[in-house]
Amino acid sequence: MTLFSTRRLIVDVPGRRLLHELDLDLPQGRMTALIGHNGSGKSTLLKALARQVPHGGRITLERRALAEWPARALARRLAVLPQVTPPAEGMSVRELAALGRYPWHGALGRRRASDRAVIDAALAECGLSALADRLVDTLSGGERQRAWLSMLVAQEAATLLLDEPISALDIAHQVEVLALVRRMCHKQGRSAVVVLHDVNMAARFCDHIVALKQGRVVLEGPPSALMDPAALHAVYGLPMQVLTDPDGRPVAIPA
Repeated sequence: MTLFSTRRLIVDVPGRRLLHELDLDLPQGRMTALIGHNGSGKSTLLKALARQVPHGGRITLERRALAEWPARALARRLAVLPQVTPPAEGMSVRELAALGRYPWHGALGRRRASDRAVIDAALAECGLSALADRLVDTLSGGERQRAWLSMLVAQEAATLLLDEPISALDIAHQVEVLALVRRMCHKQGRSAVVVLHDVNMAARFCDHIVALKQGRVVLEGPPSALMDPAALHAVYGLPMQVLTDPDGRPVAIPA
């Protein structure tokens, strides 16, 4: 099934077009990567899908025009993690996760036992039960990203939009976070659209790839379509070769 569909999607800023008439069909229940150079339009596309920037053309979410979704219904269906998360000073991991219940009760709504159960389940899913009472600011980078993901899980949103969730993490924590998102999609029935810079991470963890260049789609398909020297050259504009690691996975490196 199709999660998002875009037709002739454009995004303009004064004097410049950021996205040029994109036609895309992103699958439901899968992890989709948006890849490409800096400035290729990845984050802009994610913001358009999140209804955070004005756009032309048409976007549908689950076959319903994105513009027609009521704000609260959309917040219950769609959760967004920005590239730069706001400060969480003095806030525990549990308190951060609890913010995910806002679309269901508002700022002053009283949490019920059912809400506490959802929060506990979100912390468990993200491997944070033992850290629930720790301050977010005392966590490692990977733990902190998992704490923010627990907030999205507590929101009970079926779709996650993540803007460069591993950009500030070391390699071990990158694998940890992307493996968690993949499990959410494959075992919990969620969908995710993730902006990534590392082509090998995208190919390893994601089911569907959208490659952008100067605001246009240059490739859309499975990871196998990307891990090809000609396709990589079209996306990144430099010669690359594809090797095979000891586990049989393709790895792209500059030629």
